[in-house]
Amino acid sequence: MRSIDYDKALYFTLWGQWDDLLVLMVRTKDDILAKKIEHFLHAYHYPISREWLHNSHDALLHYIDHALVNEFYT
Repeated sequence: MRSIDYDKALYFTLWGQWDDLLVLMVRTKDDILAKKIEHFLHAYHYPISREWLHNSHDALLHYIDHALVNEFYT
């Protein structure tokens, strides 16, 4: 069930569907995923620097990748 959240998060992030990503952030049961989405959306809407935005984007994608790999092997 959770892997659906990760698939959606990946899709929404790659295609720039921020409204859908926000809804997923609220609905997911994975607190870490929700926090990573929150940090990214905050960085996107209130960028301190380009590097901060890229780092939060990379952190979100890295967590999604990590979660999907762990779901696959368990």
